[in-house]
Amino acid sequence: MTDLTPLPASAAAAAGAPAKPVPKVDPKNAKTARDFESVFLGQMTQLMLQSVQQDDQFSGGNGEEIFRGMLAEKLGTEMSRRGGIGLAPAVLDQILKLQQGQK
Repeated sequence: MTDLTPLPASAAAAAGAPAKPVPKVDPKNAKTARDFESVFLGQMTQLMLQSVQQDDQFSGGNGEEIFRGMLAEKLGTEMSRRGGIGLAPAVLDQILKLQQGQK
């Protein structure tokens, strides 16, 4: 799972980054960033599933069509929970900048 908490100032300095005050991450902001990534991945998964060609022999019929959206949503949530694609940390960074009034 991707850790969304920023590095402590001492770790950032050791990594070669200039020491600056580390903003406190509100758990609600971190959850919002993870939820955004989940929705994004769910939408991408749904587009992927729509592009799969189905044949009559192995098609799930109407039931498959009905539940395909839920499958895509759950796949997106699980992918995000297991580390995602790195979108959540970027979104969290932008949330923090907006809250601090930075551009």
